[in-house]
Amino acid sequence: MFPILPLAQAFDLSALPLYLILIGVLAIVFAAFVAKYIGLWFQAFVSGTPISLFNIIGMSLRKVPPRLIVMARITAFKAGLKNLTVNDLETHYLAGGHVNDVVRAMIAADKANIPLAWREATAIDLAGRDLFDAVKTSVNPKVIDCPDKGHYISAVSQNGIELKVRARVTVRTNIKQLVGGATEETVIARVGEGIVNAIGATDTHQAVLAAPQRISKLVLEKGLDAQTAFEILSIDISDLSIGDNIGARLRADQAESDMRVARAKAEERRAMAVALEQENVAKVREAEAQVPLALAEAFRRGQLGVFDFQRYLNLKADTSMRESIASSDKATHGA
Repeated sequence: MFPILPLAQAFDLSALPLYLILIGVLAIVFAAFVAKYIGLWFQAFVSGTPISLFNIIGMSLRKVPPRLIVMARITAFKAGLKNLTVNDLETHYLAGGHVNDVVRAMIAADKANIPLAWREATAIDLAGRDLFDAVKTSVNPKVIDCPDKGHYISAVSQNGIELKVRARVTVRTNIKQLVGGATEETVIARVGEGIVNAIGATDTHQAVLAAPQRISKLVLEKGLDAQTAFEILSIDISDLSIGDNIGARLRADQAESDMRVARAKAEERRAMAVALEQENVAKVREAEAQVPLALAEAFRRGQLGVFDFQRYLNLKADTSMRESIASSDKATHGA
């Protein structure tokens, strides 16, 4: 067992001045604090991109993770991005950026000979765009389905035949317009609009079926990738089928509508005729109602005799009989 008691007797700590004890304690605390940063400092030193130990300690005081910045700096330096400084990395982190993603994207862009400056890269990252994915798409173009799977673009040629179309758009990222440029949804909408316009300008649907690549060429020539974050490389018609005869349906609907209008006008004319007939009947009945009064007035003035009145009654009875016979004959022939 270690002889603690004799050692304590040999070195009487109570005899040491108090300030020496305080200095020793502070030295131990400082050494423990600095020890965890020495490894990062040594790693940066042997990697060829030395970073001051005090700078590493200052990162921690500035609420910046030292390991993240040091490793990002070493990675960038080893990949050939020697102009990237520790201050640049710290500034981007404090601004809320993704340091590792930006470094990876700049390394990928440098290897692919894509011009990408640090200021531009950080602006894209702070704008919320996935910079590494954008650089990867610039190297390996991706294909966008227009529209999504399971849906079709419906367009009608001038002869009224509907065509259902699906296209595949090959694009690559336009780094220069990534900030402020329109997204995939805009590209899909513009391509769909271009296909509809191109098919609508053709005389017959047979012309489209015979040469679908002509539609792709017309759409591609419209410069649909203007002010977007992508550059359209090609537009290929992947599916093309015949739909309904929209023109015939519209003509049939128009004919049905015209017939309804004609029926409405005929019904209006019939109603007016019935109303006019009823009005005439009312006038006749009104005139007939005046006959007895006129007869009475003629009797008073002596203008009508008894025999004249008797002949009038006989004539009226004969007329009624004739009308009754005519009605009976009409009913018999109708049956």
